[in-house]
Amino acid sequence: MCGAPPQTPTLPPHVDITKETVIYGTVSKDDAPVPAAYVRLLDSTGEFTAEVLTSATGDYRFFAAPGDWMLSVMHNSGSVRQPVSAPAPGLVEASLVLT
Repeated sequence: MCGAPPQTPTLPPHVDITKETVIYGTVSKDDAPVPAAYVRLLDSTGEFTAEVLTSATGDYRFFAAPGDWMLSVMHNSGSVRQPVSAPAPGLVEASLVLT
């Protein structure tokens, strides 16, 4: 299969990834991006922290503190929960595949 290499998110110029943590990725199902999926960021105790809607290309992005997080996706075509660890500032990719 031919395709573009993985992309990093386009961030606003004022974002300093040496000081900020960005958790980002795509939501997909059957190798296709899933637009309009709700992605929730839960803290290490399972408490709701933030929610975003995926873009037309299935992309999402959270600005978070370093630590252990849970990502939860809800969409009419499936769902997924996946832990993600962000040990330090920087970019943390987490691709999410609906089941």
